[in-house]
Amino acid sequence: MTSSAPPPDPDKHSADPSGDQRLSARERGELEELRHRVSALESAGPSGAARHHWLRSTGSVLLILLASLLSLLAVVAVWANSIVRDTDRYVATVGPLAGNPDVQKAVTNRVTDAVLAQIDVEALVKELEQAAAQQGVPPKAAHLLGDLDGPITSGLKSLVAGTVQRVVSSSAFDTLWVDANRSVHSALDKALTGHDGGAVSLKNDQVAIDVGPIVAKVKDQLVSAGFKPAARIPAVHTDFVVFASKDIGEIKTYLRVLEIIGNWLPVLAVLIAAAGVYLAVNRRRALIWAAVGVFAAMLLLGVTLTVARAIYLDHLPPGTSEAAAGAVYDALVKFLRASVRAVGALALLTAVGAFLSGPSRAAVVIRTGCRRSIGALRDVAVSAGLPLGAVGRFVHRYKRWIGGVILVVAAVVLFTWNYPTTAVVVWTVVIVLVAFAIREFLDSPPTRPA
Repeated sequence: MTSSAPPPDPDKHSADPSGDQRLSARERGELEELRHRVSALESAGPSGAARHHWLRSTGSVLLILLASLLSLLAVVAVWANSIVRDTDRYVATVGPLAGNPDVQKAVTNRVTDAVLAQIDVEALVKELEQAAAQQGVPPKAAHLLGDLDGPITSGLKSLVAGTVQRVVSSSAFDTLWVDANRSVHSALDKALTGHDGGAVSLKNDQVAIDVGPIVAKVKDQLVSAGFKPAARIPAVHTDFVVFASKDIGEIKTYLRVLEIIGNWLPVLAVLIAAAGVYLAVNRRRALIWAAVGVFAAMLLLGVTLTVARAIYLDHLPPGTSEAAAGAVYDALVKFLRASVRAVGALALLTAVGAFLSGPSRAAVVIRTGCRRSIGALRDVAVSAGLPLGAVGRFVHRYKRWIGGVILVVAAVVLFTWNYPTTAVVVWTVVIVLVAFAIREFLDSPPTRPA
């Protein structure tokens, strides 16, 4: 007799044991092991990612710091190469010194001393006594002329100094100074790399220029003015010290090293900075910090140049004109300071640009405001009949590519410019902003059919 009871309902869990209870002991062990493995994987995942991010961040920071240091050395290396290898650059550096009052005064004193050293005042006095005796001057009066050594020396010094001053302050001196420095630029290279010779020499820890041609010109002018004894002045070679330091041997070594690696340092600094930005987790933020690092390096270099000037002037050899030495130092580092300002401005503008491209509220407000303003101007122009058509659609389609091309062209311009100044950097940025504004103005998305 069969039972009429219905078959057990598998969905009625209240009457059945739980799923785990229906499992065998072996199956329950395997389930527990799987749960443990999943839990271990879930707990290990975030720490592994964090470790990966930590390594990337650390590597990025180290690369950015290295790039900042190399940017400082690169600016100094480019300057050193320009002074040693580029004759036009060197002449443009030292040429203005011909019109500097302090340098003119120092040259005047040096040449005056050199000329007076060649004039025998005692012999002149004796000649004057003999001439007076021949002219019938009473012996007592002629003898009194022998006591005029002091006044004659003073008068000669005034005469020679006045003549030298006229020569040094004339346009002829400017030409002589520039031509002399241009002709001896190769000798300066030898002086800074340890090989003496030519009109520029390295001796007694000094870089000196022979101003003998100025003495010769002063001699000719004295003779023309009627001072005949000046004709007996022989060819004089006297030095005007351009740079003097007891550490010039070390400076020479550093300049030589920078000269060798100078052409590669800027490229290497940029590549290392790019690697640091690429390695970072947040690349936009890394770009900002890389730019800030370069700006800080330029600020440090600028301060170092100012401090080095004070130290250099405090250690001048005795008898050196401090004002003239300061003028020479300022002239030699003039283009280095210009490069520092240019690179610093570029770094600062790069940091600002990276910030404005980010998600901060200020950046979004600025971008939105500019976009709306340009969009409103575009709408007015289109309403007035300006056809954008295919050009607008092309710009809309390749908008990102066009922006990349603008940035690449700007970078190429700055890197191929021989000696970019702050004005060059600022104008390049202005042109880039105008180009982006034009791109935004021409951006015309295709109209959707109604």
